[in-house]
Amino acid sequence: MSVLEFDKNQLGNLEYSLRREMLSTNRAGGYMSTTIVCCNTRKYHGLFVGPVIPGDENDYVMLSSLDETLVQHEQSFNLAIHRFPDTYEPKGHKYLVDFTYTPLPTLTYRVGGVLLRKEILWIHARAQLLVRYTLLEARSQTTLRLRPFLAFRNKHTLGKANFYADGRSWPVRGGVRNRLYEGFPWLYMQTDAGAEFVPAPDWYYNFEYTEERERGYDYLEDLLTTGYFETEITRGRPVVFSCSLEEAETPERLGELFEAEAARRSRKDDFLACLRHSARQFIIRTDRGTDIVAGYPWFGCWGRDTLISLPGITLAQGDTQSCREVLDTLAGRMQDGLFPNTGTAYNSADAPLWFFWVLQQLAAHTSRKEVWTRYGAPMKEILEAYRRGIGQVVGVHGNGLVWASHPSLAMTWMDAVVDGRPVTGREGYQVEINALWYNAVCYTLELAEAFGDRDFVRAWRQLPDAICASFLATFWYPEGGYLADYATADGTRNTFIRPNQVIACSLDYKIPDEAMQLSILDTVRRHLLTSRGLRSLSPQNPLYKGRYEGDQPMRDAAYHQGTVWVWPLEHYVKARFDLRGAAFLPEAEELLAAFEEDLGSYGIGSIPEIYDGDPPHAQRGAISQAWSVGALLRIEGMIRHWRQQRQPAGTHRKPQEKKR
Repeated sequence: MSVLEFDKNQLGNLEYSLRREMLSTNRAGGYMSTTIVCCNTRKYHGLFVGPVIPGDENDYVMLSSLDETLVQHEQSFNLAIHRFPDTYEPKGHKYLVDFTYTPLPTLTYRVGGVLLRKEILWIHARAQLLVRYTLLEARSQTTLRLRPFLAFRNKHTLGKANFYADGRSWPVRGGVRNRLYEGFPWLYMQTDAGAEFVPAPDWYYNFEYTEERERGYDYLEDLLTTGYFETEITRGRPVVFSCSLEEAETPERLGELFEAEAARRSRKDDFLACLRHSARQFIIRTDRGTDIVAGYPWFGCWGRDTLISLPGITLAQGDTQSCREVLDTLAGRMQDGLFPNTGTAYNSADAPLWFFWVLQQLAAHTSRKEVWTRYGAPMKEILEAYRRGIGQVVGVHGNGLVWASHPSLAMTWMDAVVDGRPVTGREGYQVEINALWYNAVCYTLELAEAFGDRDFVRAWRQLPDAICASFLATFWYPEGGYLADYATADGTRNTFIRPNQVIACSLDYKIPDEAMQLSILDTVRRHLLTSRGLRSLSPQNPLYKGRYEGDQPMRDAAYHQGTVWVWPLEHYVKARFDLRGAAFLPEAEELLAAFEEDLGSYGIGSIPEIYDGDPPHAQRGAISQAWSVGALLRIEGMIRHWRQQRQPAGTHRKPQEKKR
């Protein structure tokens, strides 16, 4: 059995099945997410979730769930399952006999002599969800009843019963339209079976979301049902339900639409196919451009996450066009050398420097000339902004190093804040930012020299040597044999062992020499390397927290204080390959293979945001994270490359590291 298939015993064990969540997207910002038994355990779960209001970038839960009931001989069997305080009601999971995720999320129910198959499908690039019901076996006349539960609320909030919601249903061809609140669009619910809609507006109270309770948030919600659809279902004539922001003008053809769209879906039959499919789900195209969703189900589009994940999400699959589109979108939003990190918040000191790293990967798939022609202007604009200073928070000092500091914001990827203060503020000179700065300056000089920009070369050619000298004087910690994490204005170094230093060893332009790199990577291996990525802090540090759990302040306090992150593993593997070549293949293959078992145990078919620092490294955070998936696809690409390059032992050639 595939890791993406689950049998009756697994599905009937709620301790098991409620911990496994599925995801399907429309590649335009909309998604469906719930558990594999269709019981919502998060406020972010729902069948129809996404951006619905023009100009509003927030996601909204519109259709929370759809309850199915089979009726035979005047007996009703509700196939749904909901959690209410102290109970599950109804208990439809007991009828489930099979679930498979590929090529579509598909659930099969048996009720006596009835066997019913349910398939869920988002239409690509359209705000339309289809659910198809197929009667596989039946001994007598069977009626299918469908009851939608509506939320119409921001996905970060919860709805409560009120007198303002409009429970009226307005007839349209093949169904009805509803709009609970002014300001929302109409939601069209239709079927292809000529089903009768019975208006019966009513509030259902206290749906309990257990994951929110565990995370310390409000976890009870009231949902409104406006009525139910009812139709006879027979073998050979499936019933298709549509939920959309636009009316289906010919609902009787929904079945044809379902078939055509389903035929486009790829199968996720192995580890690599799952990673590639998951990667494609992060790419969204809207009227605002092409973006990368940082993670499902609660993250939006983050500038830093976009750039760190972009080569793995796109180039690792040969998708240079999507990579260009995302870069163009970001370049169009740049202000004073910075990219927005979230929404309109320009508070990421490292994101613009990752831009250069992405361009280096793009050039490897296209050409240096294309990169310089297309992106030379924003490259120079970013460097000039850093050199002259951006506000009072980012700038280049006389020693050539980048300084980043803010009293209430964390300017690096370690950005958790508790009680208004960054947990890991790292104010001053940060090791990875200055490694990226050196790489950015050197790469831009490389292209400027190659394509004749003499003015830029003349103005910048002296800086790399100054950066090198200052970097080593500031960060190299000879007593420990590794790089300090950051340094303050008075020269005080923070020598906590963190993963940020591996980036200085993985870039095309490196400052540490080979002996330093070996020492750094050995330190990281001893203190930070796990089977699921790199810890964010050494377990030997008294501030280390090995489990990411509890309420939000507790989780944020652990977020970068020991929690394991997948994305830095890419840079560890890259640095090891740079030093050892094909000799590192066995270890790299083992690191990648360890993730395969995770595909069926959290966010099925994908890789999560984080893991606990302590064994057994439980999966935590978002169920599907762009930079986690991107990192593994990049590692797979490195493994494939070195397999092809493998030569007899002792004859491999190391790549020449670039240094000005």
